[in-house]
Formats: sequence, structure tokens, C-alpha cells
Amino acid sequence: MTEPMVRHYGPKAHTDHPPFNYPDYRSTVLRFPNKDMVSIVQTLSETTGPGPAWTEIAEEDADLTTNAGTGGTALGQRIIVTGRVLDENGEPVANTLIEIWQANASGRYAHWRDEDHPAPLDPNFLGAGQCITDGEGVYRFTTIVPGPYPWPNHRNAWRPSHIHFSIMGPALGTRLVTQMYFEGDPLLPLDPIYNSAPPHSRERMVASYDHDVTEENWATGYRWDIVIRGPLAAPTDQEDG
Repeated sequence: MTEPMVRHYGPKAHTDHPPFNYPDYRSTVLRFPNKDMVSIVQTLSETTGPGPAWTEIAEEDADLTTNAGTGGTALGQRIIVTGRVLDENGEPVANTLIEIWQANASGRYAHWRDEDHPAPLDPNFLGAGQCITDGEGVYRFTTIVPGPYPWPNHRNAWRPSHIHFSIMGPALGTRLVTQMYFEGDPLLPLDPIYNSAPPHSRERMVASYDHDVTEENWATGYRWDIVIRGPLAAPTDQEDG
């Protein structure tokens, strides 16, 4: 989305969420809650954020092409991903923690659970980064386009290219975990995780190419604005592990 969607905010509609039990996404059959949820009174730990821990974040943490600390540069198509984090009233969420993680250009995660995937690892790519939004709620990462990868959900199943996002918001209780996809990806219509979200909300998970963000001879640019609450919020993620 080139411009932030900042109208018609309010309590988030349950119809914007993926269903807990979505048979096309096999893992939900084993994991979805089969009892009524219990309302828990929020304590100080839910209504405040991690605070001083954020001061340890360095500017270099937001560049996934170099933050492995090897002196080398990650392989792949370099991109810039940026946007604004907004609350349900359309106001910027400043000084909040954003963390991302993703597969490398070959579609492999630098994680022991991905050891069976025969795609090569990239020694110069950790696949994780973090940053703090500025006073206008703006975040910015430099990374590479993650490759698609196979997964055992159904026959010949492949996940589309995506980046996982964790947005803390003003408190631990407002944390949003979701996935960002890329416009025009031919695997999106085949992906049960993406399609578990209602049709009217799926586009909120898709980043748009932005030529103003693109830097000549350096990286193409994508813009993805994030609403952490309200009916225009990105649907919550269902983990694919």
C-alpha cells in the first residue's frame, strides 16, 4: 500500500482473522483451540514494553545483507522494505520494536529445523533483523528477496516469498506477528496460509513496489504500512513451523 490506510478505525472485526481451524492448512487441525478462551486480566507486564532493552539495538541490525558480521554480503536481489506503523486511530506508533526473519535467496532458513531442505545456506546471511520506528512511525530494512521453499502441507506445496514481522506496539499485549508477501507472486493463489485470511483482508499482507523507495544501482524498494489494531490491521500470522 503506497499510502497508509487511516480511516474507519475501531475494534478489530473477528471476520478479519483467519479461522483457527482451516483444513487446507494442515497444522491448524492439530493446534486450534478446542475449548473456549479464558479472559485474563492484564498486569503491568502486558501493559508495558521491554523498555531499556531497546537501547541495545544498533542501526546495523536493520541491514540483513551485512549484519551477519562476516565481512561479506548476502547473496540475492537486494531490496529496501519500509513503511509506517499506525494505531487504530491512524496515529504513528513511534519508538516501537520491529523484528523480521526470513529465508535466504535459496529459500532456506539459517535454523536447525531447516536442515533437511537441500537448498544451500548463505554464510553471510542470518535471516533476521530489527529496528525501532522513528517519531513518525517509520521503519526501514535492507534485505534480499527470500526464495520460495517446499513444505509438506500437500502435494507439491511451496510457500511464496515472504518475510515474517513482529511489531511490538506500545506494550507487550499489543504485539502483532504476521507475514509480508510480494505483489504479483504466482504462488499466492496456491498458498493456504495466505488464503486462510478472508479475501477482503489479504491485500493488507502484500507489499507494493515503490519506485520512490528504490535506490539507483543499489536496491529496489517496497512499501508496507502496518496497522496494529482496528479493522484495517494485518491479519495475525499462523506459524508455518
